[in-house]
Amino acid sequence: MELFFNFPLVASLIAIFFAQFIKVPIHYIALRKLDWSLLTSTGGMPSSHSAAVTALATGVGIQSGTSSPIFAVATVFAIITMFDATGVRRQAGEQAAVLNKLVADFNVFISEAKNWQNKEEQHKQHKLKELLGHKPIEVFFGGLTGIFIAVILYFFVFK
Repeated sequence: MELFFNFPLVASLIAIFFAQFIKVPIHYIALRKLDWSLLTSTGGMPSSHSAAVTALATGVGIQSGTSSPIFAVATVFAIITMFDATGVRRQAGEQAAVLNKLVADFNVFISEAKNWQNKEEQHKQHKLKELLGHKPIEVFFGGLTGIFIAVILYFFVFK
């Protein structure tokens, strides 16, 4: 049961769930489209990865002090995770969008081929996941979300 009283862990997990949940209303406000699949998807505003690692680092900093070695580890982990979210993962998502466009264009070409219409739809296309990474602003607000949640939890629940 001690696991439930591990402040950095609890703050990090709550930050993930909060960031994932808040994506739905933010998406609705921005695009006037309700998309519940955002609860379990990667990418989008705010970054739940950034929220999780900043909540973790903030929780460790509050509990162990900012001069502790474990805070240094958590902070470097957060920086690498947030850098990766805007770098490699974002580029992979952009490449997936281009590949999906190529597949769609190829399917239009193939649709005129003999017997193509008789195949099941699932055999005609396979979309790659495009929403993998984050824009820098999404990572920034994810980071702020994590810090905010860790501080609020500490002062109102764990203190």
